[in-house]
Amino acid sequence: MMQRRSLIQAAGAAAATLGVPRLFAQEWPSGPVRIVVGFPPGGGTDALARVVAQKLTIMWGQQVIVENKGGVAGVLAADYVAQQPSDGSTLLMAHINSHALAPSLQPKLRYNVERDFVPIVLVGVTPNLLIANPGQKALSVKDIVAACKAAPGTVSFGSAGAGSAQHLALEMFKLQGGVDALHVPYKGSGPLLADLMGGQIQYSFETMTAATPHVKNGRVIAVAQTRTKRAKGHPNVPTMQEQGFAGFEATTWYGLAGPGKLPPAIAQKVNRDVNTVLAMPDVQERLDTYGAEDGGGSQDKFKQFISTEIAKWAKVVKDGNVHVET
Repeated sequence: MMQRRSLIQAAGAAAATLGVPRLFAQEWPSGPVRIVVGFPPGGGTDALARVVAQKLTIMWGQQVIVENKGGVAGVLAADYVAQQPSDGSTLLMAHINSHALAPSLQPKLRYNVERDFVPIVLVGVTPNLLIANPGQKALSVKDIVAACKAAPGTVSFGSAGAGSAQHLALEMFKLQGGVDALHVPYKGSGPLLADLMGGQIQYSFETMTAATPHVKNGRVIAVAQTRTKRAKGHPNVPTMQEQGFAGFEATTWYGLAGPGKLPPAIAQKVNRDVNTVLAMPDVQERLDTYGAEDGGGSQDKFKQFISTEIAKWAKVVKDGNVHVET
């Protein structure tokens, strides 16, 4: 037995020196793996997490469960995962809200993005869609700007919560358009969309992932998309840039991250396997429908991306003098 154990250790050491991640049974979680999502079911983060979880369950022969922990625009879930064991059993579907917006919006944030998380892989970057209740008269960006100027602070825009990606896209719109509008925060995209379709609010910079099914069935109207290039899934919807807002780029993005002391071998395995999942034709098709592009790649790519986003949104928060009650 001793001899066998030292052989395994020797093999492990050899693999480590070659830079080949070798996972032994004691390193990989034996029970189910949880992907924690910071929003209720029905939103974009939840939809993408379920696509990935379903494929990993098959690939690993092990249950991968999506767990919804909504609250504080995704921050509650991030705070929770930061405190979980770093053994690969709990991962976070990290999100622009928790990992790029919260650091500048929430001075009392209990976690530090760089210290308390290991970025694993970017799953996708989606434009937001500026959507309207079909009963609205103003159905172009130009007309919405005019409506906001005619009645400052009364044209209503819903968001998935104060400090969410939808809220910050609205702040960017207000800054660039020189307008004032009414921000109506909700607890997630699900309730926001229900009220938008019901006519309680007029507009929203909603995630393309959550808005797409309702655009397809005609219950909301897509006015513009918020990346500088059009998404494959919505080739006929003009960008904000095409409608006079030069350089307007407000995305929502998603990626897997683990607690801060996640062993490199586990992070590398999850990165490799999620890259395999993202390349599957049926997954690619789902991602295109949602407008989620540019996913996959190395851990370092995701890490650099997060740093760039933190800096970009800190500027919008400062210039727009945005405050969020915590």
